[in-house]
Amino acid sequence: MAKPTPDVTRPDPDALLASMVQGGRGHLKIFLGAAPGVGKTWEMLTAAQAKRARGVDVVAGLIETHGRAGTVDAIGELEILPRIPVPYRGQTLEEFDLDGALKRRPALLLLDELAHTNAPGQRHAKRWQDVQELLEAGINVWSTINVQHLESLNDQVARITGVRVAETVPDTVLDMADEIELIDLPPAELRARLQEGHIYRADVAARALDGFFREGNLGALREIALRRTAQRIDKDVTRYMRSSAIPGPWPVAEKVLALIGPDDSAPNVVRHAARLAEALRAPLTSLHIERTDDNAKVQAALDLTIQLGGAVITQSAPDMVRAVLDYAAAHNITHIVVGRTARGRRFGRRFSEALTRQALAYTLHFVPLPAATPSRTITPPVQRDWGPYLLATVLLGLITLIGASIRNLLPQEAMALIFTGLIAAMASRSGRAPGLFTAITGFLLWNFFFLPPYYTFSVADPRDLVALAVFLMVGLLTGTLAGRVRQEAATAAARVEALRRISLFGQRLSRAATLSDVLAAAAEETAAITGAGILLLAQNNALTPEAAHPAGTMLDEAATAAAEWCLTHDIETGTGTATLPSVPWLFLPLHAHGEAVGVLGARVATAPAAPVMQTLTTLADQTALALERARLSMQTARAVAHEDSQKLRNALLSSLSHDLRTPLTGIRGAAETLSLSGDALDPATRADLLASITEDTTRMGKFLANITDMARVESGAIDVKRERLSLAAVAEAAIARVPGALYTGLNLAPDAAHVVADPALLEQILVNLLDNGVKYSPPGSRIAISSRRAGINVSLSVADEGVGIPGAELDLVFDSFFRASRGDRVAPGTGLGLAIAKAFAEAMGGHIRAQSPRLDLPADGLPGTIITLDLPAA
Repeated sequence: MAKPTPDVTRPDPDALLASMVQGGRGHLKIFLGAAPGVGKTWEMLTAAQAKRARGVDVVAGLIETHGRAGTVDAIGELEILPRIPVPYRGQTLEEFDLDGALKRRPALLLLDELAHTNAPGQRHAKRWQDVQELLEAGINVWSTINVQHLESLNDQVARITGVRVAETVPDTVLDMADEIELIDLPPAELRARLQEGHIYRADVAARALDGFFREGNLGALREIALRRTAQRIDKDVTRYMRSSAIPGPWPVAEKVLALIGPDDSAPNVVRHAARLAEALRAPLTSLHIERTDDNAKVQAALDLTIQLGGAVITQSAPDMVRAVLDYAAAHNITHIVVGRTARGRRFGRRFSEALTRQALAYTLHFVPLPAATPSRTITPPVQRDWGPYLLATVLLGLITLIGASIRNLLPQEAMALIFTGLIAAMASRSGRAPGLFTAITGFLLWNFFFLPPYYTFSVADPRDLVALAVFLMVGLLTGTLAGRVRQEAATAAARVEALRRISLFGQRLSRAATLSDVLAAAAEETAAITGAGILLLAQNNALTPEAAHPAGTMLDEAATAAAEWCLTHDIETGTGTATLPSVPWLFLPLHAHGEAVGVLGARVATAPAAPVMQTLTTLADQTALALERARLSMQTARAVAHEDSQKLRNALLSSLSHDLRTPLTGIRGAAETLSLSGDALDPATRADLLASITEDTTRMGKFLANITDMARVESGAIDVKRERLSLAAVAEAAIARVPGALYTGLNLAPDAAHVVADPALLEQILVNLLDNGVKYSPPGSRIAISSRRAGINVSLSVADEGVGIPGAELDLVFDSFFRASRGDRVAPGTGLGLAIAKAFAEAMGGHIRAQSPRLDLPADGLPGTIITLDLPAA
């Protein structure tokens, strides 16, 4: 899909995001040399000495002097990080100490030769990957590289110089540099330095002058370096213009499409397309039309596309030219890059000719074979499965023997039809090659055994010659078409199977009720694809295995290290990747809320094919989404619980500050008065002060009792006794315990005078209800307790003539620490009385509810409240 035209009147969001991401990352400067010996390492060291003179903490991580005195002198007094010895094939290599650099954490680290390949067994295969980790750790790095080491320029440099550089880096490494400094010398001056022995020894320098360091080669390399640097400068200026919303002449919307086939030119096609895309500032896409006989060259070319910053598209289609043109038309492609090859298959001469005839609206780029590859290559023999050929031979022999024995009964045309049917069957079952083998062998057998003169390959009747030619043509065509149908069916079946797995896995995840179900489903589905799967989640800065299939699957020390590296650095590790590829596992990071929260592991013996890798990546993405949903659900639940806890905490603190401080203040005041002026007070005053102390002490005792009762409720430590109780006796005992409730009316129906309940709990419920009615009713108002029969239950009601409860708060008055808005009064209490009453009622198998206003009171008075308790009748 084409991207919408950006609004140049405002800063480009992608450019602003890139600058934000850059914030916590180290700064990378690359000294880019046009050729070896131009002085890039010396220039880096000279600039580093200037930094050190200004107080910057500079450390030389690894400097390759190559025995050059000028480079050694340039190091000077810079701190040098010790190298680590690495045993390799009977000798000891000295490599860069990555962990030592991370521990040292200098402000600036110098690391020479960015394209260097590390010794086997190191954490990363390439030094530029070490630099990536250093940058992610926030360490600034200066490094050096020559232009011929860039992957997209590898073939171009080889064609110019005749030397193919073995060590290369993806062009994206150069793109991640924050600053590039081109180090250049005129060819004559560089050759003079070489002759003077400043670069190589005399014997080596002599050969180099006649080889790589020819003046024409150096001039071409210099031009390539200048162009590559100019492209980077243009990209930096464009990025600045977009981030600053500076309008300007934007490039034409060019798009480059590279066509990938299973031949030797595939990597060259990708590199050429990448250079073209870079020159045009255009996106790069590699298109591959799938076949079952794809080889490793296809996957290597697709991987190279990703390394060079391009996108990969795979399709399955019977007509390759039409598929290419349809994709190009649908995606507004302007340039199509295809490789030349001596082979007449797929992306060979016939394909190139057809594409040239039909792709009239596009610019075609035909890439020659690599310079180091002759026009005709001798490929190693392919291991074939000879079973289908043996089966075809046996069936052809049986048919021939049977046909020869009844030759006089069957017309010769019948045998031709039988052979044709066998050709179609073999091609459909085993593919194109066995089908063609059956067709040619059947042709020879039909001629030898069934066309006169028999047992010779000559033909007597001209009509038989025509029939023989038609049979051969039909047989070859049938074998080819049937084989092609089989290939396309196999490709389609593999794609359908992958989609089916992904769909079923998605459905299974949607039905997963718990986090453990999600993890088990991911491990089992991974095992179904690769044989064994494991899922690990990050907990307390460490990976913990949460699910594995088959049961008992464990990771050894190397695999555990690879999984931890995958989590820490958010990259794929293990077999088929650039990081720790010797580990027989493939680990994929699981991304949730913007970071890696776990790792999905699949046991693999070799690098997975592209369809398998795509399926595993999709499984990892779906698993991460399910983990994210589970995380959000738990986060929401925790937020709700925290909010409720905070409300309870605030209510408890408020209650403590009021219901403990107020009586304590009264007790302290009365006690101090008695202590200081006790003898001067008359007996009535002393009695009043003692009574206030008693009242406040009782109030504190009631408060602490409510707290204790609520703690019993929350802990489930209520021991309920079920007895037949007289409501009158329980009510009278409760009335006696509540000051101000002595004039409470009691009206119990004869058939509702007894209940089954716990005497202590029921009495406490009535005490709390009466205390609530007294607190929120005017002095002298009437409180009434009544009962009535309600089926198998008894409804016991406590009615007051107080300020009532707002309708919106009727369902909330039984919550802990809740106090209804009842006018301007702030009655003493904890807000636990009704909550305790509800808990005790439910513990006894009852139910409690509130009603306000009372319908039996005058409309012009206070609304009043009725609280009703339903208990089993006795």
